[in-house]
Amino acid sequence: MTTQQMTDAELAGQPAAYWTGLAYEALIAFTRARQAEKGYTQPQFWLLRNLSANDISPDGEGMTLPELRAAMASYIRPEDDLAAEAEVLLQRGWLTRDAGQRLWLTEEGERARVELAANAPAIRAALHEGIDDADYVTTMKVLQRLLHNAGGPVA
Repeated sequence: MTTQQMTDAELAGQPAAYWTGLAYEALIAFTRARQAEKGYTQPQFWLLRNLSANDISPDGEGMTLPELRAAMASYIRPEDDLAAEAEVLLQRGWLTRDAGQRLWLTEEGERARVELAANAPAIRAALHEGIDDADYVTTMKVLQRLLHNAGGPVA
């Protein structure tokens, strides 16, 4: 039975964990497919972001792969191979590696990060089609409350 066929009472009895799990997988797959169409992967974008002083990096300093894995621990997926993804970015000239195995963002890599970030609004718009901001905010508040009630992290 699809959600459109369920009554509100039936939906109220549905297990949130099941539906959030399905949503998580579908949203990740959609996002990654749109990024692949543009010639990059989500882990590549994360590497650029984590090494940019203009984004996630607090200081723009280089990081080793283990440091990057630790920085991305809350969102990296088990199948993501950061070493292989970094090699692609090294070949593109978007990263360099020093003698201490620290990866550094190049000027070209920073320009690429900005260009890749410009794809995010279109991805968001496609995912949010037919959902008004008020409903989205309500959904986020409900998810945060579920996390709180389950003893999980709430940002």
